[in-house]
Formats: sequence, C-alpha cells, structure tokens
Amino acid sequence: MNRRVALLTVLVATVLAAPALEAYLKLGFRVGDRVVSLRWDRQPIRYFITNRDVAGVSATQLQSTIGRAFERWSSIAEVTLAAEFAGFTNAEPFVDDNLNVIGFRSRPDLDRTLGAATFNVDSVTGEVLEADIFFNTTFPWSVAAGGEPSKFDVESIGVHEIGHLLGLGHSALGETELVDTDRRRVIAKRAVMFPIAYPAGNIEDRTPEADDIAGISDLYGTAGFDARTGAISGKVTMNGAGVFGAHITAFNPSTGETIGTFALSQQGDFVLSGLTPGLHVVRVEPLDDGDLDSFFDEDTTVNINFKPAYHAKLVAVPAGGSGKAIEIKVQAK
Repeated sequence: MNRRVALLTVLVATVLAAPALEAYLKLGFRVGDRVVSLRWDRQPIRYFITNRDVAGVSATQLQSTIGRAFERWSSIAEVTLAAEFAGFTNAEPFVDDNLNVIGFRSRPDLDRTLGAATFNVDSVTGEVLEADIFFNTTFPWSVAAGGEPSKFDVESIGVHEIGHLLGLGHSALGETELVDTDRRRVIAKRAVMFPIAYPAGNIEDRTPEADDIAGISDLYGTAGFDARTGAISGKVTMNGAGVFGAHITAFNPSTGETIGTFALSQQGDFVLSGLTPGLHVVRVEPLDDGDLDSFFDEDTTVNINFKPAYHAKLVAVPAGGSGKAIEIKVQAK
C-alpha cells in the first residue's frame, strides 16, 4: 500500500517524522514497530519540472535554478548524492502520478506557505516512491543572481525544500521574534533548514551551513566523513528525569561552527555527530524559537519549561568516535 505523506512547508510546517535517536532530526514515519528514515537509496533522483511560466520566472529558469539547488547538496564533500533533470511535464506537483515533479501552483489559501514538499512512500518497505515540491504563486518570485527586493528567491527556498526531499527535518539554529500572535520574523539563523524563511530579497539560504552539512552527511555521508568527524553523546535531565525535545548545540571556537540536535528519548538521550574534532562549548535550550509542530509530530509532548544551560566544561571530540557521555542538568523556569 502506498501512502502520501504531506511534509514540511517553509513558514508553517507539520512534521510526520517520528522521533528517533539519531544525530540530526530527520524525516520518517512508522512502519509497524520501527521508524524508517526517508532516504533515497536509488539514485540518481530523477525529477520533472512543470512546464509553466509564472510572473518573473519561466519554466526554463526554474529548471536551471532547481539544478543549482540540487547541486548545493550534492557538491558537499564526502556526500553521495545524485539528481537528474528528466524533462518538462504538464504534470502538477502534489498529484499521485509516480513522478517527482517540481513546479509552481497557486495556493492563496496557504497565505504563510512559500513552498512545500510531499512524498509518496511504500508503507510496508519505507521506500520513497515519489516526491513533489511546489512554490506558491501567491508570493512574488525571483531567480536573479543577486535577488530582487520584495521578491522571494527561488533558489533559497528550493535548497530548503530539496533538503526535505532528501530526508532532512528542520534545524532549530535560529532566533526569531513574534510580530503578532502567531507569526515570527527571523532575527538570525545558522541553518538553511531553519523552518522560517528570510524576508523577500534575501539570498543567504542558497548555501548549506555546518548544521545542514552534518544533517545531510548523517543520511548520505561516506565512511570518510564518519572517520574524519566525531560525536558527543549524553542526556539532558531536570530533577533526575529526562527532558524530551531539548535542543542541544555544540559550538567549536576554533572553526566557528555550530551544530545542533535534540534529546529524542524520554530519558533525555541525545547524539550530536558530524563535529570537527576539538573542544566544544555545549549548550541546551528549550525549543521556543518556532512552532513545536515545525519539528515534531503535533501529538508529541515536548518539554520547553526549563532555563537554558551550559555543560560545565568544554567537551573534547575525537575523530571517528565520541568521548565519555555527558549529562547536562537544567532547571525549571
């Protein structure tokens, strides 16, 4: 039986990824009593472009821009990924047709959604059978090399959505502020996969950052990547109990890189991998800079009622493994 799984918009997101104890929050779903990560085992990933021009972007321009967006991921060192443009089509994204289709659609009802990805998966084996991406023509778009004021950058949003297509969930490496009761504005972020987009005219999200690279390498990295990098493992606790959903970050002062993960068990366990060997500052914080359902299934209970905290000492990360497990104790707000 096939199952269409609607996954992850840029501004408003619903994640059907059941939590798994991994280094990076990835997309997945339950098959029986196990969690299957969304991952493309058969490559190259062949995709079609809907043959429709929209204001400011022709179908041919969309095709070349999406090609660059795929290359942003496939060109990452020690990652095995390949995608192939299969041609233009009259098919629409978000239609069950056994084609991977990327294109524009008008969805004025989704007035906070720039773009989204969906999957068709085999609910028995977990194999990805089909994936589509759409860009919402309710918003103005641009493919200009330097971006255009008041228009959203197709390549930036494309890189984010292709990250989902490849199996990545959202990163929490960003800071936001509320602009009204349910809308947030980005102040700063350190990951393309942060769930809230930069404002129109911005092109910073064209290039994956350290956190994005750790995530994609967790899914498609070579043995060389695992040997070259290291990990930190441990747990987050409050009054002796685990803190599920805590956001943990590791900052490397030597490289300036920050990589994050989540405590993904009821015991507060976490694994943070893809780290450059060396000393790291480890911090834990509540997941309060985005809607919780941008990261977890809406039925998942996430603890955000605690104060940020640091591990008391710098944590040494060796190449090809991890050091002694650490515990970070937090206090209730």
